[in-house]
Amino acid sequence: MVEEFIVRIGTFFILIGVGIFILFVASDYANQTNFDYLFWAVLSVTIGIMLRRRKPSPPPSGRFSYLHKMRGDRNDHKEEKK
Repeated sequence: MVEEFIVRIGTFFILIGVGIFILFVASDYANQTNFDYLFWAVLSVTIGIMLRRRKPSPPPSGRFSYLHKMRGDRNDHKEEKK
């Protein structure tokens, strides 16, 4: 449960970073560029990515298991020919 919470906090930091980056682009468009927005956006996204890396990968869905079996059989036949 704690791991899931940490992953959600990482997602929050990424979203906040994207929002701050939009503020940076808007300040640049208004010819009053504020690089503090860029710094905080990069920092927030970096922290978010570091926290999201803890998320375990999802189990394979098995959607293409038939194709994998066929491809595996084909590879077996190639090895037999050699």
